[in-house]
Amino acid sequence: MIILQVIFFLLLAIILLFGSHYFLYASLVKFFPFFSSHKNGLIITLGLLAVSFILTSFLAHMREDIFTRTSYFLSGFWLGLLTNLLLALVLLWFLHWLLPLVGININFQIVAAIFFSLAFLVSLYGTWNAFEPRIKNIAVTIPNLPQSWQGKKVVQLSDVHLGLIYQKNFLEKIVAKTNSLDPDLVVITGDLFDGTDNVDLETLTAPLDNLKAKQGTFFINGNHETYLGLDKAYVAVKKTPAQVLDDQVVNLAGLKLIGLSYPERDLKKDVVATLEKLKPQFFGSPNILLYHSPTNITQFAENGINLQLSGHTHLGQIFPFNFITKLIYRGYDYGLHTIGNYTLYTSSGIGTWGPAMRTDSTPEIVVITLH
Repeated sequence: MIILQVIFFLLLAIILLFGSHYFLYASLVKFFPFFSSHKNGLIITLGLLAVSFILTSFLAHMREDIFTRTSYFLSGFWLGLLTNLLLALVLLWFLHWLLPLVGININFQIVAAIFFSLAFLVSLYGTWNAFEPRIKNIAVTIPNLPQSWQGKKVVQLSDVHLGLIYQKNFLEKIVAKTNSLDPDLVVITGDLFDGTDNVDLETLTAPLDNLKAKQGTFFINGNHETYLGLDKAYVAVKKTPAQVLDDQVVNLAGLKLIGLSYPERDLKKDVVATLEKLKPQFFGSPNILLYHSPTNITQFAENGINLQLSGHTHLGQIFPFNFITKLIYRGYDYGLHTIGNYTLYTSSGIGTWGPAMRTDSTPEIVVITLH
C-alpha cells in the first residue's frame, strides 16, 4: 500500500511539475525574444529544474553534507519561485488577452520583466521571512483554572522541521527567544523533525537541554516523526529534558495535560476512541490537549477538552495554498477558535517543509496566557 501511494504521489508530482514548467517555457518564449532564439537550452534548463526537487529529496535521504543541504535548499527555493512566477504569468496572460480588447496596447516584454522581477523579490522576502519567527501572544480562558495557573504562560512550539535546512543553530535561536519569555510550560506540538533519516538527531535536539520552563517541556509527535520513525524520534527527544507524551495524561499542579500521538503511516488509529479511554484521567478538570492536526474538533469538545493546541497546516506556507488548507480544515487551519468551554489554537508553525519560504504566513512562537 505504501509503495502504491509513493508511486501515485510521484506520478502526480511529475505531471504537475512538467506541466507547470511547460507553461513557463511557453510564456518565456512568447514574451521574451531571447528565449525564442534559445529554445533548446531553455528546454534542457527547465527540464532539469522540473526534476531537481525530487532528485535532491532522494539524495537527501542518502547522505547529509554541505552539497545535499545546498542543493536541497536551492531546489526548494526554485519550487517557491516557480509558484510565484506562475501566479505572475496567470495575471500576465489575462492582461495580454484583456487589454487589446479594450484598445490598450503596451509592451508586454517590459510588463513581463516587471512581473518576473516582483515574483523574484517576493520569493526573496518569503525566504527571509521563513527564518524569522515572531512572538504571537494570545489569551485563553479555561474553566475552573487553579489559582496557581492564573496568568501563567504556556509557550507552544510547532512544526520546527529540524533537518537539512533548519539545524542546531536555528533551534538555539528558538530556545533563546522562548527562554526570554519566562514560560511556565513549553509544549512542542509535533513535527520537531523534518523526516530526513540520515541526520544526527541528538545534535539537532541538543539546544533543548537549555530550554527553561517551570512546569517542564512536553512533546507529541507529528506526521513527519512517523516518516522518520517514531523510535528514532522518541530516542532523540528522551535524551533531552523534554518529556514525550504518547497517549498520556499528566497532572501539572491541577492542570491536566493530554498528549495524543499522531497516527503512524499505513496504520489506522481512532484518536477519538483513544481520547475517550483517557477521559477518566482528565474529565471535569481544567485541561489542555496536544494533538498535531486541527481535526476532530466537535468530538474533542464533546469529550470535555478545554484547550486544544495544534499545528501541521503551516497556514499554506506559500500563497495561494492557504486557501487549500482553509478548505481542508474547514477554516480551523489557523488561529484562535472558541466554542463554549472549548478553545482551539492552530499555530502556523516555526519551520517549513519543501521550499524554505513563507509568503502568506508568519512563523511564530505562541505565548498563551491562561485565565
